[in-house]
Amino acid sequence: MTEPSGDLTGERADAVRNRARLLEAAAWLVAERGAEHVTMHEVAQVAGVGKGTLFRRFGDRNGLLLALLDDVEAEFFEAYTSGPPPLGPGVPAKDRLTAFGCALIERVADETDPGPALGRQVPVERRQTTHYGRAFRHHVRSLLREAGVVGDHALLAHALLAFVDLETLDYLRDEEQISTASVQSTWADLVRRVTDADQR
Repeated sequence: MTEPSGDLTGERADAVRNRARLLEAAAWLVAERGAEHVTMHEVAQVAGVGKGTLFRRFGDRNGLLLALLDDVEAEFFEAYTSGPPPLGPGVPAKDRLTAFGCALIERVADETDPGPALGRQVPVERRQTTHYGRAFRHHVRSLLREAGVVGDHALLAHALLAFVDLETLDYLRDEEQISTASVQSTWADLVRRVTDADQR
């Protein structure tokens, strides 16, 4: 009797290779044409796999872009969890929280940053469920707790992150013509007010 494990291992290896090939193709197309112009047909064609394979792996275009977004966000995740201060550990939680929001604001203003470019292409409710979306909330919640803030840390994290989400920042920059520096200054003031509230 033939052992099934060999075939399954082969399928898993093929699946891993296909996923990597598809994400590489998607990343290339995003860099070449912009995330808003990438189609599932083109990704499959560039990757050299059937479109059915692409849909089975990622479900739909949003699923593909979100998988690519998680890959893109890995570097930023590393920076704010274990990189140098003030974004990374080694300074008070208040300073890390200030640096985190300022970094997000800077990234959204940077038209060459693929993270925000990809994020703009998927519904906000889908972004919230990604690894990076959950990681942002966890990070802010943890820093609020570490800073000694009294209150519902989870809800406070949602409230703070609402100020630096893509839609809000795009609106402030494009419609209200507010500079990146001004938004960062307001973020720092907001963090100060939240973290100092229980000290007065």
